[in-house]
Amino acid sequence: MGKIEWAMWANEQALAAGLILLTGGIVGVAGQFRGWEFASYAIAAGFFVCMLEYPRSKRAKGTSVERTGQYCFTVCVKAFGPVTRNYYVRAFLHAALCVPGGFMLATVLGCVCLGIASLIYLAAAVRGEHWEPILPRKDTRKPVAESIKSPPQNPPPRPPPEIRRKQAKDVEGAAYDNPIAVTDE
Repeated sequence: MGKIEWAMWANEQALAAGLILLTGGIVGVAGQFRGWEFASYAIAAGFFVCMLEYPRSKRAKGTSVERTGQYCFTVCVKAFGPVTRNYYVRAFLHAALCVPGGFMLATVLGCVCLGIASLIYLAAAVRGEHWEPILPRKDTRKPVAESIKSPPQNPPPRPPPEIRRKQAKDVEGAAYDNPIAVTDE
């Protein structure tokens, strides 16, 4: 059985937490709840977490499936270098970002989810994982086979290879033998 890639789970949890935090912040500001200033903070924090967590990391083994439109976010996250690649930094960043969300009911769920994501990132960092960008592969063209360069000259069904290249000069020799007997009935 393979090794668990904790960062993959942390990424999904943190993205969901960012969306929940953002939604709770919008509800808190729109409803003018008591302490709505914390809700406005939650909007900014949720947006930041979503931007940071939208690009998935390349997996150690197997296929890495990127999210739709991930490339532009990948470039932005990659630009910050070791700050965004290091999962210790992400763990402590998420832990710090989730604290103010605990002071308002509309943002508590996002705060708890972000705290869980922080713990999962800490587990990933302890196991030595780090963020690797999924960049588009440069397709290397394989050499084209000779059979593809020159397509078949005659339509299907094609005769067996030993009969294929008969000369048209010899009319009797160029005729194909039908393997199935044809009878008039």
